[in-house]
Amino acid sequence: MQVSATDEVLIRRQGRAGRLTMNRPQALNALTLGMVRQIWSALLAWRSDPAVELVVLDGTGERALCAGGDVRALYDSRSDGSRLARSFWREEYRLNALIGRYPKPFLAIQDGIVMGGGIGLSGHAGHRIVTDRSRLAMPETGIGLIPDVGGTWLLSRAPAAVGAYLGLTGEAMRAADAIFAGFADVFVGSPNIGRMVERLVDPGGGSVVEIIGSVAGNPGPSMLANRRTDIDQGFSADTVEAMLSTLSAAPGEWAQTTVTTLAQKSPKSLKLTLAAIRNARHLASLEHALNVEYRLCVRLFEDGEFIEGVRALIVDKDRQPKWSPARLQDVMPQLIAAYVAPLAPQEELGLEPSQG
Repeated sequence: MQVSATDEVLIRRQGRAGRLTMNRPQALNALTLGMVRQIWSALLAWRSDPAVELVVLDGTGERALCAGGDVRALYDSRSDGSRLARSFWREEYRLNALIGRYPKPFLAIQDGIVMGGGIGLSGHAGHRIVTDRSRLAMPETGIGLIPDVGGTWLLSRAPAAVGAYLGLTGEAMRAADAIFAGFADVFVGSPNIGRMVERLVDPGGGSVVEIIGSVAGNPGPSMLANRRTDIDQGFSADTVEAMLSTLSAAPGEWAQTTVTTLAQKSPKSLKLTLAAIRNARHLASLEHALNVEYRLCVRLFEDGEFIEGVRALIVDKDRQPKWSPARLQDVMPQLIAAYVAPLAPQEELGLEPSQG
């Protein structure tokens, strides 16, 4: 397959591998609807192509695999209603589910920044590689959204209260933290990535597991693991208000910094995120979590919370979002229930677990 330097995703066959390279380095490889459609088409074609034995996902440049979805494009589409937003999330989540059940080895190199939509592309892969440059996060509560792209599914399966901590605060994970939290599998030092890929694409290179094992290294200590007791004490409560109360009363700089961090987030996003993570613990599949996330994101776009968050943090950059409601105590249980409830039948995402 021919590619050019202007392609937003470089899609090609190399040896026995299908190669997907995110190619918007000036935008930290942010994901657009067009890119989603290109990746979807390639994966469908490779799924039934016997010449493609595995898939490798990486990014151009050393700064990011993918820093998230192109939220500025969604913001700019607001005057046209939610048509683009719905289309983007519908097709993006469908792609996330495809990656999660891809029948061939899918290896994601989570080098550099991997946030939001980047987690959706890589966090459900069969083989997730982090490096010394990796920085993973789900920072959506800061822009009036919830951790989507299957983020609530991953967060719900992190150890104890770690998922709630990561989802509410948006705290970034280095390599060891990502492995500890279940967002990655193996650490490979960045100098060894090229050699690993060379063997992966080589028809005689051996098995994927053997190749990764031959270059795997020690990611060092995990801050999350070391802070586990504090995190569990601070984030195990039933409500965000109770978490803040516990943290406010706790000694030490970490607890107070965490309180300050949470105070900057959308109260509505915080409560919806906690509800979605707790709910995802009881769901049967990634697809079912994506269905709930779709409802929440559509509603947060249409009620203006997401628009206001993007305005304040990305467009105007005044960092003075006017959240609605402005206080946690005003985000009532009825609102949470209404946002989680199904959309009209014809509007639902409606993903179901399927093989192949």
